[in-house]
Amino acid sequence: MADVKLAVIYYSSTGTNYQLAQWAVDGGKEAGAEVKLFKVPELAPQAVIDGNPAWKAHVEATADVPVATPDDIAWADAIIFSTPTRFGNMASQMKQFLDTTGGIWFHGKTVNKVVSAMTSAQNAHGGQEATILSLYTSMYHWGAIIAAPGYTDPVLFGAGGNPYGTSVSIDQDGKMKEDVQAAVIHQAKRTVTIAQWVKNGQQG
Repeated sequence: MADVKLAVIYYSSTGTNYQLAQWAVDGGKEAGAEVKLFKVPELAPQAVIDGNPAWKAHVEATADVPVATPDDIAWADAIIFSTPTRFGNMASQMKQFLDTTGGIWFHGKTVNKVVSAMTSAQNAHGGQEATILSLYTSMYHWGAIIAAPGYTDPVLFGAGGNPYGTSVSIDQDGKMKEDVQAAVIHQAKRTVTIAQWVKNGQQG
């Protein structure tokens, strides 16, 4: 599957979704794809970031991660998004990035992209499913093909069993409550596999 190009695009304030994205990169590479990792632009004022030590530390630690552009969407055959939950919706940083893709959408460059999504929230019922589904709504407008994990591997049950995409709960110390690494890797491999089928004009 060396000819599949996978873009992993994330937003993370303190590092959870960055970790999910890194695992997705690992899964994509294991599946044989050419993988690129991108973050979306930060919208929060620097003063707000500086007031949160964990947020500031993460921003500084990921300063070298390239910032996503619509051209990166056009380049990719498959995209995995990872975003924290904000009141049952994607983070504004991720939404703002999606809103910049109107130009490539207009020229048909989002059609048939194979897309999957992941998220995190403080509570198990804090809006993870709604967040992923809200992101997928934009993907339907793109003409993208959703590669949801469903229940295609037993590792998904140990990770909480979210059929729409991997989701994880975070404790008060910012640590993941569930072990989702294997689920993320499976989701990434599945996304790459489906993208290969689409590129080859095959049926899975």
